[in-house]
Amino acid sequence: MSQHEHGSGQAHGGHHVHVVPLSLYFGIITVLFVLTAATVITAKMDLGAYNTVVALVIAITKATLVVLYFMHVRWSKKLVWIMVGSSLVWFSILIAFTMQDYLSRGWG
Repeated sequence: MSQHEHGSGQAHGGHHVHVVPLSLYFGIITVLFVLTAATVITAKMDLGAYNTVVALVIAITKATLVVLYFMHVRWSKKLVWIMVGSSLVWFSILIAFTMQDYLSRGWG
């Protein structure tokens, strides 16, 4: 493989190579650390009914950052986006059925 081919963003076999700047990774990991600290701080606070909501918002934000940047979904093809989206739909269906069962038992 010539030097020109390697520098064009194409790896061996025609696969696209996406180069991510190291500063982006450090920025994302810093945000993840800040959100982890926010999780710890808010866990010690009494937010009433909003404790779970705040914890879930922070967790979903952290998971989204990991999927988009560390798993390179942000730069992936549409098929990968479809798979990620379909997995979220499937997860939502599972949660909906679980909550339907849990809420219909009359424990409250």
